[in-house]
Amino acid sequence: MESENDKNEFKSLACSQSLKAIEDALHVLGGKWKLRIVVGIASGYNRFNELQRAVEGISARVLSNELKDLETNGVIVRKVEAGATPVMATYEPTEYAKTVIPIVNTLADWGKITEINYRMNVTCKGIKMVELLSSLIPRGYHVI
Repeated sequence: MESENDKNEFKSLACSQSLKAIEDALHVLGGKWKLRIVVGIASGYNRFNELQRAVEGISARVLSNELKDLETNGVIVRKVEAGATPVMATYEPTEYAKTVIPIVNTLADWGKITEINYRMNVTCKGIKMVELLSSLIPRGYHVI
């Protein structure tokens, strides 16, 4: 028979394993820009300047550094066409990167709900915006 202490140790181990896995994922995709860059590349923005335009606010230096990190971590592949003039580099998501797309889609859905919740609590000249925004809530979603 399992004691209460054993159950707590199991919960503690499961929690710390989950937190370690999340920490590992955030090491690869964490920060302000990495996930945005991966989404941009997965969406078809494969050249440096296209990515810089798609990921609003990112500087060329930061984009360059982030692309190097993503390549080092096996998230993207940099392909260089040396025969082209000028030399053309493109970025492609790896199979590893493609595994994060369903998570990104879920995160985007959650972000939409979060935005709706935020707006419902915002007032405009003392009137809550609930009435105006209720039509934005997708069917099946519940506002927290």
